[in-house]
Amino acid sequence: MFAFSRINLVQILATIVLILVFVIGTRRMKVVPGRFQSVVEMGLDFVRVNIAHDLLGRKDGDRFLPILTTMFFMILFMNLTGIIPGLNIAGTSVIAVPLLLAIVAYVTFIYAGIRKSPGNFFKNSLMPPGLPWFLYILIIPLEFLSTFIIRPVTLTLRLLMNMIVGHLMLVLFFSATQFFIFGLGGLWSLLGVGTLAFGFAFTLFELLVAFLQAYVFAILTAVYIQLAVAEEH
Repeated sequence: MFAFSRINLVQILATIVLILVFVIGTRRMKVVPGRFQSVVEMGLDFVRVNIAHDLLGRKDGDRFLPILTTMFFMILFMNLTGIIPGLNIAGTSVIAVPLLLAIVAYVTFIYAGIRKSPGNFFKNSLMPPGLPWFLYILIIPLEFLSTFIIRPVTLTLRLLMNMIVGHLMLVLFFSATQFFIFGLGGLWSLLGVGTLAFGFAFTLFELLVAFLQAYVFAILTAVYIQLAVAEEH
């Protein structure tokens, strides 16, 4: 039975806001952009130039740009819900979203490799050239585990754990503030002021983490695609 939870609402709200931002920002584009259009274009240029083109080149970068752009902004907007008052939880802090994105990255990696070299992709991924034949008995299982199992798992867990830890830290700081100031009072309020200050400082840090996690996920996806379309494949 499907249960609609608060985090599902947060994910839907983040998706709606993301769609609205890009619809409004690109609906009536002008040669001389306004502030809102400039911000949207800056974000799109960041993904195109600093992630797609830098790692994949212009041709392959443009091919996979829609996936990389979607991943970056979807993760960013869902991460930011963790520091918005009233929402206070990241849409990526449950395993479903990071796992879904990791599966998309995994399928894209395999698709890119097979499209580049239909007959040699899996062979080259599992059997590095130049090794004595008897070493492949050990190397093939290790390469399979590293390339096809560990990569999607680490993509999922890296994003998930960072957002869970950030959420727990913010809950801890602000819960302690409420306890010291409103629960105990007196001189304990001084500790409450301290935890409140740490809470605000950590909120700013979480803003940076929200961006960095979106960037890391997108850039690792681009790296995996680059490995799949490299000349040896």
